[in-house]
Amino acid sequence: MAAKSSEKPKKTTKKESASKKQKFSKETYIKWYKDMLLMRKFEEKAGQLYIQQKFGGFCHLYIGQEAVVAGTVSATRPSDFHMTAYRDHAHPIGLGTDVRKLMAELYGRKTGISKGKGGSMHFFDKEKNFLGGHGIVGAQIPMGAGVAFAEKYKGTDNVTMVSFGDGAARQGALHETFNMAMLWKLPVIFIVENNNYAMGTSVERTTNVMDLSKLGSSYEMPSFVVNGMSPEEVHEAVAMAADRARKGDGPTLLDIKTYRYKGHSMSDPQKYRTKDEVKEYQSKDPIEHCLKVIKENKYLKEDEIKEIQDWVANEVKEAIEFAENSDYPTKDELYKDVYKSEDYPFIIEY
Repeated sequence: MAAKSSEKPKKTTKKESASKKQKFSKETYIKWYKDMLLMRKFEEKAGQLYIQQKFGGFCHLYIGQEAVVAGTVSATRPSDFHMTAYRDHAHPIGLGTDVRKLMAELYGRKTGISKGKGGSMHFFDKEKNFLGGHGIVGAQIPMGAGVAFAEKYKGTDNVTMVSFGDGAARQGALHETFNMAMLWKLPVIFIVENNNYAMGTSVERTTNVMDLSKLGSSYEMPSFVVNGMSPEEVHEAVAMAADRARKGDGPTLLDIKTYRYKGHSMSDPQKYRTKDEVKEYQSKDPIEHCLKVIKENKYLKEDEIKEIQDWVANEVKEAIEFAENSDYPTKDELYKDVYKSEDYPFIIEY
């Protein structure tokens, strides 16, 4: 988390530097590297397949933002819940969803994670407590608070992570939700995946408050700015917020500063930013950072790193083969998974 101070930063000694490196285990860095590399390669291939018209609809890539998911997942429990917007490919990958099912969903096949009915923007994995993938901007904010309310009502200590973009932070429902979440001390963490642009409009063109963590101030919600290019800092911030929530102290707002290397969607010409700006953020790439830590600390040998890279490449290859060899949903699927039962025809089944 970013600490606001006018003091000049102290020089880090070799002893302090070594201590910082040891804060997270060898296993954690290897998992971060492996998971983020799988997210990256899956999406790079998804972008290529989209251009080849292998599947249609909208496609929003998370490339560059992987540390947000990696740090969040490592700081939480499997019993916790996760919700996000339509830039949703990386989240289930980080939670361990089979990439074959995710690729099949992009292709609209019945073996997809949402049975081929949701596509890119509506991934959903009940087994991993990933509750979407939501196409309506900001819709997941009040919905996530609702999930947190249910968990508190049931007496669990589960926490709900609700991720949304800096553009969605302008929705009025956010303020209604923040008010109720603080009033009822709900176990929810609001994560702004602040990649500087709402579609093609920069944050400074939409608000005079550049520090989005201040959105929580009028509700006295603990709020912090976090470096989203660092899985370490994301992990620490989310772990702190999750601990507060589990103790019954209520929600936290995290303004996680990140960056997407690709456009808002596949149709975005990206004329609103310079190539130099993109390169500046690419120099802070979280995957390369983890690989550097692994090499410097000799956590893996070169052939072991190559094994991970080959495994990732093969996972993506098999995912494509699985998707292309799967069938499309049949017509009778149109009326399945819509209503809960004949007795209660207007209750939606999740």
